[in-house]
Amino acid sequence: MVARVRTVCFQGVDVTPVNVQVHMAAGNPTFTVVGLGDKAVAESRERIRAALTASGLALPARRITVNLAPADLPKEGSHYDLPIALALMAAMGAVPADALEDLVVLGELALDGTLSAVSGVLPAAIAANGEGLGILCPKASGGEAAWADPDMTVLAPFSLVAIVNHFRGIQVLSRPEPRTAEPGAPLPDLAEVRGQESAKRALEVAAAGGHSVLMSGPPGAGKSMLAARMPSLLPPLTPRELLEISMIASVAGTLVDGRLSSRRPYRAPHHSASMAALVGGGLRARPGEISLAHNGVLFLDELPEFQPQVLDALRQPLETGDVVIARANARVTYPARFQLIAAMNPCRCGLAGMPGHTCKRGARCAADYLARLSGPLLDRFDLRLEIPAMSAADMIAPTRTGEPSAVVAERVAAARAIQVARYAALGRPDITTNAGASAPMVEAVATPDAAGMRLLREAADVLRLSGRGFHRVLKVARTLADLDACPTVGRLHVAEALAYRSREELNGAVAA
Repeated sequence: MVARVRTVCFQGVDVTPVNVQVHMAAGNPTFTVVGLGDKAVAESRERIRAALTASGLALPARRITVNLAPADLPKEGSHYDLPIALALMAAMGAVPADALEDLVVLGELALDGTLSAVSGVLPAAIAANGEGLGILCPKASGGEAAWADPDMTVLAPFSLVAIVNHFRGIQVLSRPEPRTAEPGAPLPDLAEVRGQESAKRALEVAAAGGHSVLMSGPPGAGKSMLAARMPSLLPPLTPRELLEISMIASVAGTLVDGRLSSRRPYRAPHHSASMAALVGGGLRARPGEISLAHNGVLFLDELPEFQPQVLDALRQPLETGDVVIARANARVTYPARFQLIAAMNPCRCGLAGMPGHTCKRGARCAADYLARLSGPLLDRFDLRLEIPAMSAADMIAPTRTGEPSAVVAERVAAARAIQVARYAALGRPDITTNAGASAPMVEAVATPDAAGMRLLREAADVLRLSGRGFHRVLKVARTLADLDACPTVGRLHVAEALAYRSREELNGAVAA
């Protein structure tokens, strides 16, 4: 007799069906698992044996073969424990085989027969619902699976005994409820930032259009403080965005108790992060920080201190909105449409350009420090800001409350609504911000008026803008027009967009 149970294999956030087949035959007692499983799958034999014994069952003294089909697809993770155990129990007659036909099963077994949470339950539930199937997962992951569809079958038992009791009708499992994470502490407010009015304006522009920002200034100027307030300016997550970030978090195993968070991600990795940590990878091709920041903010403080190779790996995801992790035996794609906010000091000592300060190395100190960043990476920043130092007089002056984040967020939401409607009318509902538009589309929607075009043409020659830089100026100008609710891009919008280009470009133009 061959018993079968459905489960899945994960390739990024994509789900591939896997069929667990169990065959029991006469012969020397053995327990073999085949089908290209990793170490966790091989070790499942001992977990399953102990869990069945703790639940009052024992493996028969027969030759047991477990096949994970398709056999040429690599299987990774501990979520194969439960489907293998249930297939064995079905072959032994402990559970009815027909009760498992319409279920996708995931779960890790503890030695006492209880079920432990596993990663990837949400994308597995969505895939199962797409095929008209239900899902059986650990109780700790039930709230996560319940988000897939309110009408699909979701079984979330605590142990193997609870599964047997459910199928026998002794104690029927109730459907778990979708759960969300607690709101937590309030987000940092923009009103807490003293001074830096031009930087606040730039943050508003960046939030409205989804633009990337590079802030340069001396230590203590408030760069990190400004970046931490970016999430408070962004609009709430749409259902589609919430689903996307939750699927990535589920695969990464970062959903606590299966609770979905309604806040946009804010990731701030240390500058010692490796390429695999930032971009994704490792033995199981896990999502990196750029994917965990999808539909949110990725803040890179002390930007030149990151390894140059790691930073240059961000260039392709910044353009395409996804990252492809290619390995000898796998090719995984993760979404990575994030908003990059970076901060850096002007030089190694951090005080270059400040009045009264003379660096021992002179101008070479700042030049060498900036040289750690490649030109193509710098060209991908839409807004580049010079953050001046805060004086002691500014700090001890009477507190003047600026605009709170809620007020700025209203203007940002209005500008984004204009962009969503614009690109939906053009047949691209997947584009929600100006930063995500392609070059031909930007030229179609952001062509300045005659005065603006003359200014842009002159500036492009003087600043020696690259093709990418030219289109990024257009994108920022379009966002500025959206903030003003103007249907066309005017000269003032182009002028402000050009003002956000870096001082290095201006200096290079003057030197030429």
